[in-house]
This record gives sequence, C-alpha cells and structure tokens, in this order.
Amino acid sequence: MAGQEFGYHLGLPRALSGLPLSPLVPGYGRLAADQHAAGLRHLGEVLGAAPTGLRVLDGLYVPAGPRGRRRVDGPFLDRLAEGAGPGAPLAAKLAALHRRDPPAPRRVVLYQLICLLQDQPADRRPRTAAELGVHPDEVAGLVAAARLRPVLDRRARDAAESLADARERRRLHRLRALLDRLPPDTGDREVAALRAWLAERLDVVDGHLRAGRRAEDGGAREDAGEAYLKALCEAADDHRALRGLVRVHRPESGRRGLLRAELRPDLVELSWQERHDVPGEWRLLRLYRTDRGRPVVRSVPGADPTAAGTVPDKDAPLGSKVRYAALPLRDGRVAGPPLVSRQLLVAPEVGQPVLTDGRGRLHCAWQRPAGAIDVTVEHTEPGASGGGLALRPDGFTATGLPAGPHAFRVVCHYRAPGGARVPSPGLRVTGTVHPWPEPVRTLTARPDGGAVRFTWTGARDAEVRLVVWPGQAPASGTELRTRDLPVPLDWPEKAGAPCPPPGTCAEVAAVAVLGARALAGPAVAVEAVHPVPGLTAERLPDGQARVTVDWPDGAGHLAVTWAAPDGAEAGGERTVTAHAYRRGGLRLPVGPGAVRIRATTVPRVAGAVVVVPETAETLLPPDTAIRYELLRPQRRLLRRGRPLLRVSLAAPGPSGELPEFVCVARSGDLRPNSPADGTTVLRVSGPDLARCGTVEQELPVSVCPAPYRLRGFLLGEHAVSVRLEEPSPASLVVR
Repeated sequence: MAGQEFGYHLGLPRALSGLPLSPLVPGYGRLAADQHAAGLRHLGEVLGAAPTGLRVLDGLYVPAGPRGRRRVDGPFLDRLAEGAGPGAPLAAKLAALHRRDPPAPRRVVLYQLICLLQDQPADRRPRTAAELGVHPDEVAGLVAAARLRPVLDRRARDAAESLADARERRRLHRLRALLDRLPPDTGDREVAALRAWLAERLDVVDGHLRAGRRAEDGGAREDAGEAYLKALCEAADDHRALRGLVRVHRPESGRRGLLRAELRPDLVELSWQERHDVPGEWRLLRLYRTDRGRPVVRSVPGADPTAAGTVPDKDAPLGSKVRYAALPLRDGRVAGPPLVSRQLLVAPEVGQPVLTDGRGRLHCAWQRPAGAIDVTVEHTEPGASGGGLALRPDGFTATGLPAGPHAFRVVCHYRAPGGARVPSPGLRVTGTVHPWPEPVRTLTARPDGGAVRFTWTGARDAEVRLVVWPGQAPASGTELRTRDLPVPLDWPEKAGAPCPPPGTCAEVAAVAVLGARALAGPAVAVEAVHPVPGLTAERLPDGQARVTVDWPDGAGHLAVTWAAPDGAEAGGERTVTAHAYRRGGLRLPVGPGAVRIRATTVPRVAGAVVVVPETAETLLPPDTAIRYELLRPQRRLLRRGRPLLRVSLAAPGPSGELPEFVCVARSGDLRPNSPADGTTVLRVSGPDLARCGTVEQELPVSVCPAPYRLRGFLLGEHAVSVRLEEPSPASLVVR
C-alpha cells in the first residue's frame, strides 16, 4: 500500500522498497566474530564516518568535505585496508567482499543496523541510530526500516546469517531448513530469488534420484552410480544420493574395500591411498543407524576435507555398526565416486593381551578400551578344568590349570546409544602352562675349614642352583625365568665345597631350576673373615703377655682367645677394636703356664655362617726363668777357696726345650755386652740344665786379670721363650 513501503518514508528516488532479511554473505559468521573481537558494534564503524555521517539507505556513503559525501567502493576500501589502524584487517575483508559482490557491504551494514535497532524499544530507536553513527538525514528512514522489516529471533537470525554458507557448499537440504525458519513473504528480493533457485535445484536432484533408483532396480549399477553422483553434486547433503552411492560402490562380501576401516582400542583408523584420477582432497563421512533405525550421516571430525592417508575417527558411536565413505573433492564439491569401507561394529577388543604362566596358572594383562562397561572371559580349551578365574580391570588370572595349552575367549561389552548392551565379537587368547620345579624347602650351611658346605631339602627332580642376588633377594617361592637368574656361585672349590674368598659377605640363595623356569628358595648369610697375619706373643712380668698382629684391612674387631695347650686349664677371651689396639696395644693375663693364643676377625653379620680361611695362633711357653749368681767362698784356715757360679732353673711345670746358658768375664769396669765380648767361664747346655735343675761350677784360675766382671747370656732358638734373671751387677765383680 502507498505510504507503507520503505522507499516512501525515505523520499529518495533510488531507495529500495525491500529490506535485507539476510546478509547473504559467505563466511559471515567469521566476519562478525572478527568485528566483535575488534570491539565494533557494526561493520559501518570501520569506514570512518563517525560521529554521525554514515549513510546506508540510498547506498553506502561516508562524509567527504564540509557538505560532501563519498561512496564506499572498491578503491576506498582498498585504501582503508592499506592503513595502519586497527580496522585495516576488517577493511581488507570488506574490500574482498566488494570485489565478489559490490552490493554486499551495504547489505551487511544495513542488516546489522536494523538488527541493532530492533533490539531496542521503539521509543529509543532514533537515539540509538544517532549513537550508531547514522547521518541525521537518514535516522527517520532507518527507524522506519526497523519497524517494517520482520523482527527475527535468535534462531531466525542464525538461519539468516547461515544461508550464504549453505548455498556456497551446495547443502540444499540445510538451505531449505534455514529458509523455513524465516518469515515467508518479507519483500527481500534476494531471499525470494534464493527460494526459487532452491526449488529448481531440488527438482533436479529428485530427477537424478529417480533415474538412479530405476537403474539400480534394473541391475545397471554403473548408471545408477552416475545418477546418484549427479544428485550428490547438486545437493552435497542429500543423504538419499549418498546412501545410493554407498550401495552401488560398497565392497562385495568377504573383500576389503579401497577404504580400509580398522578398529583400534580407542578409535577407528581409516586409511586409503591417493588416486591419480581424482583430485587431492577428500571428505570422510560416517554412516550408521540410530537405535530406532533412522539413518545418520556425519562428517568425521577433522577430516572435511583431508588428504589421502590415515585418519582417526575418535567419535564413532560405541555399540553401533558403521560404514565409511571417502568422497573426492574438487573446489569443495564432489568430483567422483566414493570409496566405501566394509561395515564395522564399533566394539573394540582388549588391546595387547599378554599371557604369562606360573605354577598351575595363567596370568593375562591387557589394555581395556576406555568405553567398555564390562569384560567377560570364558575358558574354552581344553574345557572345564575345575580351576578358578579371577577377573581384574586390566586382565585375569586362571588358577588350578593342568600343564598344557589353554585358550580363553575375551569379550568386551558396550552400551549402545539406545541403551542396549552390545558385546564385541570376542578375542581368542592362548597360553601354555609349563611344568615348574618343586621349590627348595630348607637351606643350611656349615663351615668346613676354609670352605662352606651347603645342604638342602626339596627340589625333587630339579636342579638346585646357588646364587648371590645383586640386590634384594626375592621372597622364597617367587616365580622366575632361568634367563633372569644371576650367574651360579663362582667361588673356588676344595673337596667339592665352595671356598668364599676372604672378606666375602654374601647371602647365598638356593634356586630350583627346571628348564626355562625357576623358583626362588631360602637363603643363608655366609661371611668369610680376613685372616689375622703376623701374630706374636711376648711374656711380661706378673703373668702378662704382649700380643702383636698385623691388623687385617677392613676388620673392625678381633677376637683373641688363650688357653692351655692340653685344655686342662681354662683360658680367656677378649675382643679388641682397631682403635684401641692402635692406641695401646694388647696385653693379656695369661698366667705363668704355657698357653695357646688364637686371633680371628669378628664377623660383621649377626647370625651368618662364619668361614675362617686360616686361624692365626701362637704357642706361648710357660713362664720359665734361669737364674745365676756368684757364690763367694768361705775362708778356710790360711787360704780362701775359689768362687762358685750357680745356675738354677725355675719353671711352673715341665720346662720343655731350654736355651744354652753362657757366662763370660771381662777385665775392667765395663760389663760384657755380648757372649763374644769377653772370656767364657761357664757353658751349660739346655738339656743338662733341664735334667739337673741346678748347676754349680768353680770359676777357673786366671780367667783374666782381676778385677773382672761376669755376665750371663742365653743362646739358641729358645732363648726368647725363657726369662733370664740376673743378680745385681755389683755382686758379679771378682777381685
């Protein structure tokens, strides 16, 4: 009606009577997102017409000079894009949009301004238009446009802003659904033309589909494929055409298609090879049915488009049967027949099952698929064994199994989208229970000189191997593999018994071995202490003895014992530390009798079997003393007799071997220093002294010029074991 149209309110000869219901710009969503990221209310703010100079009703203009105006065209947008302002990237996108469709920038700006005004109450719209930078001469016209154009809710706006993308991608069915959300008669000529174009193209699609069905019913699969392909080229989202192509190109039963779909524990892996007769990009689609039988087609995420090779599908619905199609693309449109995979049940089996055997059992570990709600196991071969089956999330353990091969069927269960419980086809896993040795029950060890002899019980019909574990020894009964055992005990042997080297401190374990399998057994600690070299003993007064040793390296304590050689008299024992020995030596209260002194290194490990390679000992003779003295003669009448030299033996018991006693004389005031430093006046052999006990002999006449001095000495190998008691030197002077 006159007076109600948009142009009537403008009073402009070239003003359009229709108002934009949609921007009809491909990629509008991305353009609007960039605009909002730049902080702009509408794209007209990029043009620099602020504060109030933007004209949109009779074309897109910005102020030029005091009263002039400048049309927004390609050169103007290119200059804005070359600038350094924050709106330069958006200006570049508007310039590209203008080159593709010159009216598009004005249509977009006008669409956005009308939507902004419709978001405001009617009484605030004039003020809002001025705040948005609209020229004062066009405020009333723009407010009228906001009143006349149908108001779009959020759902309708999304549809209006997506029309161009759907048309660009030839998604005709989506385009029809989007148009159905918009008001039917709006006066927008572009939208009306789009509706007419869509109806025409859908008629063409239906014709191709009918031709394809007739050819398919007649067995002409190639002609049917061509017809379905034409329909899909017209409408890229026509599922009827896609399913027809899948039907005529799916692989025959029992054969693998050129598109391979392999089920993995957490995804479906799709792979195919590039073909020389098709373009280089592909669209991957997943086809399946809902629990109510409705067919569903979905693009594989991240694979629209993609290059040939290997692509994962991590979103395949668990418990559903799916089929995949790879469509070759040229310029975003289908350019050839698809590659179709075989149908696949999305019910992954457990991953990487590994079976290991033990004594009468099999242990299985696997990787459980993330979506599995349950895993069941059935012992299938050789049948019921009477054993037990313990399930875990990551595997199972079957016990009580006889030796031999065994097979199990492992099935994963999934919850389908409709709620039904769907089992996987099942995976057959096999393992063999091998014979295992009887374990070693006990292990004992006893020292035998410098060796150690081991005895054990158990391990019937098995090899018993003595080993030293490099770290913590496994518990007795632990199942092992022979290849993982340490090397057998390599100590040198003497009379069939191993001899641990001095300083050895080891825990020797017995392992029962049968073929490739072994069982850990008990262990005993064995310590071979260092020998004590250089042991000597020297008697001191008051029944003491000084003991000296060459302290062995690494020894912290020595145990020193002493006792009578025949064991008739009790002895003693003392433990000495290295620090105390080096500081004050070692003295023992051995008494006057003969004693045998032994020294050994104290073991470091409590309760260990101690092996002493060589016992250090020495025999300390009894406290035997030889005394000598000069007896002055008594005067007889007119003459004096010659002096006597008495030699006597003092011993607590049998004296044993004695040294030879020699007495020498030397003139002057100095005593003899050695048996050769003077004239020998008396010599008594050890056997004679032992037989007689006391020997007296007169000094010879004219021994040497008087006065002279006497001194006795002990000679021979036993001289160090006998103490010589000497009288006062003054009593040994002969005048």
